[in-house]
Amino acid sequence: MIGIESSTFSIVGRCNRTGMFGVAVTTSDLSVGSRCPHVQPHVGAITTQASTDPRLGKFALNLLSTGYSAKATMDELSKSDQYIERRQIGIIDVDGRTAARTGKLNGPWAGHQEGNNFIALGNGLVGEEVIKAMSQTFENNSSEDLEQRLMLSLESGLDAGGEIEDMTPYHSAAILVYGSDTFARVDLRVDEHSTAVKELRRILDLYRRRLDYFLMRPIDPDAAVELKDLT
Repeated sequence: MIGIESSTFSIVGRCNRTGMFGVAVTTSDLSVGSRCPHVQPHVGAITTQASTDPRLGKFALNLLSTGYSAKATMDELSKSDQYIERRQIGIIDVDGRTAARTGKLNGPWAGHQEGNNFIALGNGLVGEEVIKAMSQTFENNSSEDLEQRLMLSLESGLDAGGEIEDMTPYHSAAILVYGSDTFARVDLRVDEHSTAVKELRRILDLYRRRLDYFLMRPIDPDAAVELKDLT
C-alpha cells in the first residue's frame, strides 16, 4: 500500500569551493533532525527519509569512509534493506557524486532531482515544482556559504507549496553542516513548531552572527573572546 507516515522535503549539498557537506530538511512530524540528516567531514552526506531508518545513515557513512562511491553505497543500502521501497534516500560522496532513490511506496507526489553537488528530494508534496524550486535556488546561490544555500533552498521548497497536506499536527526542521573539523559547523534543530522552517531561519540568522566565535572557541579560546565581543 502506498502511503508514508509523514511528508518530508530536503536538500543534500556539497560546497565545491570549501568541501563542506550539509543537509537541510523539514517534515510534518517531530524531531526530524534526530533521524534524517547524516554528515561526516571529508566523507559525505546522506538523508534517509519517508519511513526513516537512521541506521541507514550510519551504514552509508561507514561505506563512504572506506572509499565507496555514492552509487555503490546506494546499491549496498538497496540490497541490505527489505523495506527499501518505503525509503527515500539521497547520498553525496567526497567527490561530489550523487545517488538518490525514491521507493515505490513513497506517498505521492514523491521524487528527487540530482545536480552538481546536490540532491533535492521529497515525498507527500504538492508536486515536482517543490523539488525544482529547491534545485534552482541551490544552483543560483553558489557564492553563499553552504548553510545559507541549504536554508534558501528549503525556503524555496516551502514557497513552492511544500507538503500536500499536514499529515500530523507536528512540524520540525533541521540543518546540519560540517566543514573540515570533527565537530559540526552548524547543527540546528526545530523539534516542534507550527512554522518550523521559518523558526529555523530565525535561529540560523542569530547563529550566523556568532558562527566565527563558535568555530574559534574550541581552537583558541582567547581569540574567541575577542570575536564574541564583536557579535
